[in-house]
Amino acid sequence: MSNYSLKSPETSQEWEDYLLFRWEILRKPLGMSQESLADSIEEESFHVMGIDSQNEVIASGRIHFNTDSEAQIRYMAVKDSFKRMGIGSEIVSLLEDHALSQGAKTVVLNAREKAIKFYTRLGYEELGPYTSDTGIPHKTMKKLLTSKVEVQ
Repeated sequence: MSNYSLKSPETSQEWEDYLLFRWEILRKPLGMSQESLADSIEEESFHVMGIDSQNEVIASGRIHFNTDSEAQIRYMAVKDSFKRMGIGSEIVSLLEDHALSQGAKTVVLNAREKAIKFYTRLGYEELGPYTSDTGIPHKTMKKLLTSKVEVQ
């Protein structure tokens, strides 16, 4: 099992590394500029990053609120050499838990075609196509949040 940890970026260096990772994985391959690595709601969003044993960023995810009851996941990425190890699922779970703790009832996201099966396994359902600024096909997906306390 690989050695990694999940946390929110705290120092200026962690923020720089986190944002650069998002751009390198999600935007640079599409020819998008570094100016596209962040948006106007970074400070009001909740962020999670994966760090390997050498303190390199290996994963990212962010959630923000669209309304009082709807949160949105964005900027999900996992470095290729760390995919299929459960890191993405752990990040989504942390983002959902944060949203639930802040009063969210639903989470939406716009998934690239290759990620739809991943989100479906996590309980998301497809709502329809989404036109992304990246120019690649996406689907809007939604999940109703429920408390993780089980009634017996």
